[in-house]
Amino acid sequence: MTIQIKATGFELTPALRKFVEDKFLGFEKYIGRWDENNSVILRIEIAQNTKHHQKGDIFYAELNMDLPKNLLRIEEVGSDMYQTVEKAKDRLKKDVLKLKDKEDCCR
Repeated sequence: MTIQIKATGFELTPALRKFVEDKFLGFEKYIGRWDENNSVILRIEIAQNTKHHQKGDIFYAELNMDLPKNLLRIEEVGSDMYQTVEKAKDRLKKDVLKLKDKEDCCR
């Protein structure tokens, strides 16, 4: 699995990059059947929606996972960047497991 991370509206610090990469490295066990020759691409965009607001949902995380014959897309907003990434990861995991169960059912 290839992970591509993009930050919009702020600088992607090494600590944040490491946090995001560590969160998604565990996905390899769920996508093993699709990840032949490192063909699965996970694109992660994290952004700060606004510069002038100090409170509320000002952080945004978008995940796009390209699987063979499928594209999983997750959007999440929140007031803390780390929690927003965590919520998006949980939703993506749920969608991957749902897709995996669906394919196992139809075999």
